[in-house]
Amino acid sequence: MKNSSPILSKSLQDTERIAREFAENLFTTLWKDRGEAVIIQLQGDLGSGKTTFVQAVAKAFGIRNTVTSPTFVLEKIYIIPPENSKEGGFQQLIHIDAYRLADKADLSSIGWERIIKESKNIIFIEWPERVDGAFPEKTAKISFRFIDENTRELTFY
Repeated sequence: MKNSSPILSKSLQDTERIAREFAENLFTTLWKDRGEAVIIQLQGDLGSGKTTFVQAVAKAFGIRNTVTSPTFVLEKIYIIPPENSKEGGFQQLIHIDAYRLADKADLSSIGWERIIKESKNIIFIEWPERVDGAFPEKTAKISFRFIDENTRELTFY
């Protein structure tokens, strides 16, 4: 994914629209012709909108479960309904929070090597800097910046 100019989200509705467009574009950008999972690193301070963005992507994929931060369990897996998987695409949305991990070796406890090899997985990982070096070369990044109570700045890489 190309480096983009920052996008301002001034409301939850803006974030949902941005996330929906991101989800739709996955099939023509990141996911196209891949033999492994799509990994999106989410960078930003506490409260900058990372989990809110994942919630909005999950909604765009038709996931009805309540999506919450996996801070204390490290990983949450959501099944994408077949009718929303776009031409046999993604089957699972995996949300990981690496904040409590010491380094990339700690990812082995959740089967990291296995889940990144599955092309039907889309993986969102918060606090990726905690597990630096764990990612394949083709990994997308989204930077989140808190502007004020309602406004966030998102930059896609």
